[in-house]
Amino acid sequence: MTDREFPTPQSEYFDFEGQVAFVSGAAGGIGRATALAFAQQGAAVAVTDIDGDGNEETAERIEALGSDALAVTCDLREAEDVEAAIEATVEEFGRLDYACNNAGVEQDSVKAADLAVEEWDRIVDTDLRGVFLSMKYQIPHVLDAGGAIVNVSSGAGVKGFPEVAYTAAKHGIVGLTRSAALEYADTDLRINAVCPGIVDTSMMDRVTDNREGGRQAVVDQEPIGRMGEPEEIANAVVWLCSDAASFVLGHPMVVDGGQTV
Repeated sequence: MTDREFPTPQSEYFDFEGQVAFVSGAAGGIGRATALAFAQQGAAVAVTDIDGDGNEETAERIEALGSDALAVTCDLREAEDVEAAIEATVEEFGRLDYACNNAGVEQDSVKAADLAVEEWDRIVDTDLRGVFLSMKYQIPHVLDAGGAIVNVSSGAGVKGFPEVAYTAAKHGIVGLTRSAALEYADTDLRINAVCPGIVDTSMMDRVTDNREGGRQAVVDQEPIGRMGEPEEIANAVVWLCSDAASFVLGHPMVVDGGQTV
């Protein structure tokens, strides 16, 4: 992580006072940064993650910013868990205006023929099924509020990378986002995606084994010469949810320091 400052957008377009956001994968990284960004704009925030302790810490940070928070431990692969998390949010706050479907897991770097079927299922069920289930139960509420949903894909959602399950799932998120956006295009509901590049999170620590040489090899893939910060992705999510993005629909916004250019 760096000491770089990332100011949140400030204008009437980003006044989320009295509104409610739902963020998955909020125990750290992009999810936590996004939850805090919503809170900084005045929204109450429901956060969910399979990591209950990290999720509770995020909720505490939201409350420290002066916003209301709800923490729900949830396995996004399970329809009952997802439905319960959404219903708990609406019961607690009375509405749901925005959702950021961020939760995901990475794949071990093995070739397609060597990838265990169980590993394929784990990646696709978490990264793609989890987004579908989240949208399934979010849409009726966000539709009523005239709000927005942002799904977190990846640079691997817009080009090929040598990790077939992860890349297939992230491409699937882009397709899911585009199709659902068209299905609801004649309503006040907007659905978009963000496609982050290499972002300095605990996932990246795992991918590189947190080795200096491994981290540098990753940085070398970024034309901008550094990893992104979670707050930079969070700001894109908040913008896509705001009225400033009122004409943006079904768009996979790439935020990747030039990696996929």
